[in-house]
Amino acid sequence: MADRPNSSGEGPEFDWLYGARGRNGDRSAEKPEATRAIPVQPRTQRVQGRDQQAPSAQPQPAQPQRTQDRRAARPPAAPPLAPTPREAGSGGGRGRFVSFKTVRRIVYVLVLAWIVSLVWVGLSFPGAMSRIAWEPSGARPADQPGTNYLVVASDSRKGLSAAQRKRLHTGNDVGQRTDTIKVLHTGSGPNLLMTIPRDSYVPIPGHGSTKINAAFAYGGAKLLVKTVEQNTGLHIDGYVEIGMGGLVNLVNGVGGITICPKTDMKDPLAGLDVKKGCQHVKGVKALAYSRSRHAQQLGDLGRGEAQSEVIGQIGKRAATPGTLLNPFKLNGLKDAASGIGVGKGMSTLDIARFAWAFRSVSNGSALTCGVPISDMYIHWDDARSKKMFDYLKADRTEDIPQNLCTPSGLPKSVTG
Repeated sequence: MADRPNSSGEGPEFDWLYGARGRNGDRSAEKPEATRAIPVQPRTQRVQGRDQQAPSAQPQPAQPQRTQDRRAARPPAAPPLAPTPREAGSGGGRGRFVSFKTVRRIVYVLVLAWIVSLVWVGLSFPGAMSRIAWEPSGARPADQPGTNYLVVASDSRKGLSAAQRKRLHTGNDVGQRTDTIKVLHTGSGPNLLMTIPRDSYVPIPGHGSTKINAAFAYGGAKLLVKTVEQNTGLHIDGYVEIGMGGLVNLVNGVGGITICPKTDMKDPLAGLDVKKGCQHVKGVKALAYSRSRHAQQLGDLGRGEAQSEVIGQIGKRAATPGTLLNPFKLNGLKDAASGIGVGKGMSTLDIARFAWAFRSVSNGSALTCGVPISDMYIHWDDARSKKMFDYLKADRTEDIPQNLCTPSGLPKSVTG
């Protein structure tokens, strides 16, 4: 049995620690070996859910000075490069950067295309209108300050199919007369739109005295202009004519207009059935509103007021930036203008001035007057009508008294 160590811890297996005994049991015979260093494994501690090594019981040997100097001499690490625009986006070229110059060039091209389209439509606009010979021969009033346009709406059914005549309630009359006769004056003062009642009883050159709208049936635009000039003393500088189909297309071309009847109006002959108050209407109803006289309290005089309202609304809608700056709307308006006739010799500038003056009728800056009349038959009031014409010939619209310029032509003492 192996020797067991005594209480002093001695025994053969512990000779490495205490030294081997000599033959006489003397320990001094041999010196024990130097104590061998036993490496101590660092203990693992659990700190906040993570394994950390406890510091070593023995100090770590110091790093050589040369190694420390070499580490200190290393340059700092360069920061990571920013990703290129191609790398920054996902999906290949979807994140590609567009330069400011490219955007600017695109904008320039779009603006140029817009300007070119506006100019093209504007220059082609007058070409879409028919040209009418209107200047009469013989003696005419001398030129006067300001500009006078004769505006005529014809009841001609020319170009309308049977279905269109039925839809527009025009009937089947083959002749042509003027439902509307107006003089638009522009000059130094306010613009003025003067209505000449179509039933005005006046002398017609070569045809005696009769209703003024017969002049158009007898001799067309030239005879009508001559009749107006001789009875008013005004020099007519331009001529604009529109048929019933043209009026419908023009109203639709500007997107419809607003009418404001003062009472409920129902006229089966004109195809009109509207309620009192302002409302948005399209071309067919606008035509019926401007042609109806049986639903008007003042008959033909009331119809003249409604016609001025329609004319002003067309001008207002046509002159809005939404129409003038939109090539598509302007092109649609150009197509609608094919139903309008303008006098031969009128330039593009003359037509533009006329259209702009039209707009003033609806915004309240223009005067709307009827030729002063003395009764409902319709006879002009000689004294009052002469005063009116004298103001226009002198281009003094700002001086016209309110009692002289009334929508119906009747004095306010009669209409209230």
